[in-house]
Amino acid sequence: MWRAVFVSLSRNRTLKHRVMRWGFVWRAAARFVAGETLEDGIRALRELEAQGIRGILDHLGENVESPADAERATEDYLQALDRLAALGLRPHLAVKLTHLGLDIGEALCERNLRRVVERAAEAGTAVEIDMESSAYTERTLALYRRLASVYPNTRVAIQAYLYRSARDVERLIEEGIARIRLCKGAYQEPPHIAYPRKRDVDASYIRLMERLLSAEARARGAFVAIATHDERIIRHALRRIEEWAVPREAFEFQMLYGIRRDLQVMLARQGFVVRVYVPYGTEWYPYFMRRLGERPANLWFVARNLIRP
Repeated sequence: MWRAVFVSLSRNRTLKHRVMRWGFVWRAAARFVAGETLEDGIRALRELEAQGIRGILDHLGENVESPADAERATEDYLQALDRLAALGLRPHLAVKLTHLGLDIGEALCERNLRRVVERAAEAGTAVEIDMESSAYTERTLALYRRLASVYPNTRVAIQAYLYRSARDVERLIEEGIARIRLCKGAYQEPPHIAYPRKRDVDASYIRLMERLLSAEARARGAFVAIATHDERIIRHALRRIEEWAVPREAFEFQMLYGIRRDLQVMLARQGFVVRVYVPYGTEWYPYFMRRLGERPANLWFVARNLIRP
């Protein structure tokens, strides 16, 4: 219920323009968003690096409506890569394909994505393709497939709450391009497309994670970013990694900026690669709403900022 409410709010443009003017909402959102500028994102990356934690930089934005908007987003990504390279920073870059024009046309989006992936390769870093709602899953995977064999510095997100994800993971393993950021999923989906109950999503996540950590998948080049804040799942992953002697280069842990910082630091201190997703930009409202929908307890942060003097 909460996810449905907040996903709906995230798409409400009238509410978006009104809410983004309320300072207390930004104070709450600032827990999850590094800031509105690239320099804010860089500051957050440096703070994470000081703790032994790597970053994924995400310039927020999605569902652009014109080729010019998609071009501007692409140039923003390219400029960010150039700025990071000049500073000697090599975080991964996260991109949403609707930010690069997927709603307008696949050819436009692919052209823009290739430019970003090529520049990232030149900078010695990787591009992680975010997965959006199920309406985009097939097109996202198709674009990933066209680039993945040519550009090994690409990864793609898979959402454990979708029924189709088990089949998608198997196909990517068979094709030798299973470089996957495994997450649970943050969009509201109907029950004929996605598991409606948390326990079923969790079970799916564990099955997919174990498949990607398996010796057979690793022999085919599989890599899994275990993207969750769920302590129970993380403990399960650590047990399997030890039991199966999974090498460190076959996986990493990923989390979101501002969430479970204690877990981030704990895993980093144990010597695991931990990568934190650092969002920045003026289009923070939809992202913030989805974070609230994922975990209603996050509403407490909004309430605290509302009453803060």
